[in-house]
Amino acid sequence: MSYTGPPLDPFDPFGAPPPRRSPLRRGLTVALAVLVPGALVGWLAYATFGPDGEGDGSGSARAATGSTSAPRWPNPGNGKSGLAAPSGSGTATDETTPSDPASSGKGSSGEGSLAGKVVVIDPGHNPTNVEHTAEINRTVDIGTHSKECDTTGTSTNSGYSEARFTLDVAHRLRTLLQQQGATVKLTQDADRPYGPCVDERARIGNAAHADAVVSIHADGSGAGNRGFHVILPGSVRAGAADTRAIVGPSKDLGKLIAADFAEATGTSPSNYIGGGTGLVTREDLGGLNLSTVPKVFIECGNMRDSKDAALLTSGAWRQKAAQGISEGIVSFLRG
Repeated sequence: MSYTGPPLDPFDPFGAPPPRRSPLRRGLTVALAVLVPGALVGWLAYATFGPDGEGDGSGSARAATGSTSAPRWPNPGNGKSGLAAPSGSGTATDETTPSDPASSGKGSSGEGSLAGKVVVIDPGHNPTNVEHTAEINRTVDIGTHSKECDTTGTSTNSGYSEARFTLDVAHRLRTLLQQQGATVKLTQDADRPYGPCVDERARIGNAAHADAVVSIHADGSGAGNRGFHVILPGSVRAGAADTRAIVGPSKDLGKLIAADFAEATGTSPSNYIGGGTGLVTREDLGGLNLSTVPKVFIECGNMRDSKDAALLTSGAWRQKAAQGISEGIVSFLRG
């Protein structure tokens, strides 16, 4: 049936005119539309953040969901998260892991700050030593005998040099120690054409009156030889060398670094030197013989072994290495 009367009002299906609303009613409607959502938002904020307004996660909304144990912020980790080592052929990568002091493991709190402590980091070799073979081949006196000024160092089979490795770890280690309040000095920062010579490296630590010196290296042994080792100074008294006063504290420093390095990196002590202890004593290294302050060397791994090379060329693993060395130094300096 068709409808031929006047058109229906869209608000009234039966054709009745719409009721007129008073201005007062319209005002109340608008006010309620604003106040009700606002009150709901306010209640939710209170339930979530609590009465102190700092969002401590103790509000009833969190309790109702059963998630009170969930962390409020992502945890960046402390360098011990078990990141998988790359399985490549030894090409260096630059990925890094966070080095936030709040997540840096041992010694990360302000208590026992290293303010006033001096640490000298000695990155082994120099990236441009290869261009100055005549200069680095000249000999210098190390107390017990004469030795080459410096060497070029080793490299992985794919060409990643020990000098690049040591400088990268040194930079990461410097950052971690500075976050603890220490004054940190490097014996070289690729800021000189070669060297310095081994005797000068020792003098730099001595002149700084360093509380600890760590020389960073990587080994160049045969394939199948794996793991790290820390080199301690032997008791030497010859010529300009006299290590007797530093043998004891250097051994303490080395033991702490070895333990923390193993824990942070997940790697094992050397399987080819040190009898599984990760500690080796030597009397033929000028950087140790001529030192008058506690000093050790660390060979972080064997660049000529493909499995160790995969670690040494990983930026994430180098961050772990720096973390382990840092923790050992911090433990030593805090006694």
